[in-house]
Amino acid sequence: MIANRKMMASIHDDPPILACADLQTEYLTEGRSHVISDAEAITSRCLELMTLWRDNLWPVMHLKRIAQAAWFNPASNLTDWIAELKPRPGELTFEHPLPSAYSSTRFAEYMSNMRNIRCVVLGFSLDETVLSTVVDGFHRSHRYQVVSDAVACRRPGVGDAASYKLAVVNVIGNFAGILGSDDVIGASGKIAV
Repeated sequence: MIANRKMMASIHDDPPILACADLQTEYLTEGRSHVISDAEAITSRCLELMTLWRDNLWPVMHLKRIAQAAWFNPASNLTDWIAELKPRPGELTFEHPLPSAYSSTRFAEYMSNMRNIRCVVLGFSLDETVLSTVVDGFHRSHRYQVVSDAVACRRPGVGDAASYKLAVVNVIGNFAGILGSDDVIGASGKIAV
């Protein structure tokens, strides 16, 4: 597992890009199959980290899942951004049809054209978008850190949600660094990755 691996090679490195995965209203809507049980705590941590990045004018990108299946209704407001976490002008946005963000041609091209890019990942769809994007990135030599207390996945069909999330995070740890939000922010309130 790659847990707690630091991403800063030197003090002169650019800050990592904050990659916000699938921060969409569907994950907050009761009765939906993708509803997140601890959404309030996760959105709070996501907002805290986004505020840190934005206050320091560090790069932020947003990933949005747009399925291309017959059952998917693109006119639905369920794919809308969560209001307090939506992209701001100047922040990158990428829509991806499959779980991996690399299914977006724009995202794949952007990442392949960046040198020594490092991404800190937060958001929803841990067991789909985050997992598949990190694995795809690993095979392309892109470096990711996943903030374990700022990511969430839908309720599993059976079993304990916390155990399921831990199992998914452990799998991701084979392909990316795993940090808590306190590790990212550091004691001084400055980025520590």
